[in-house]
Amino acid sequence: MPTREEIHEAYLRGEEAVVALFERTIGQLATRVQALEEQAARNSRNSSKPPSREGLKKPAPRSLRKRSGEQSGGQPGHTGHTLQRVDPPHHTQVHPVSGARIARLRQKRSRRVMWRSARCSICRSSASK
Repeated sequence: MPTREEIHEAYLRGEEAVVALFERTIGQLATRVQALEEQAARNSRNSSKPPSREGLKKPAPRSLRKRSGEQSGGQPGHTGHTLQRVDPPHHTQVHPVSGARIARLRQKRSRRVMWRSARCSICRSSASK
């Protein structure tokens, strides 16, 4: 950007100097705008920037599937089999789970954890007890 003194000096030199200063300034600004637009348009697909550096502005994934041109849905003339709505039930019945069943499930779960911890983490074989 030209300083106030450069603008005043161009004004004193005449119209041609003002036009030249104006064209030079617009050329510099156009170059800067183009560089900023190119920088904003870059992403991981068209630059060496890794996808992890894009943050929340990642491009939407693109599918490699092509459209077939066919309409979605069933075949023409095929009758559907939609289930009809029914009235609410007359009564409901609760089937409670016994305490013994819950205790057995917990016991199985704790055995599974103990078995996993008894394995060697290096060679993945069972450790001798």
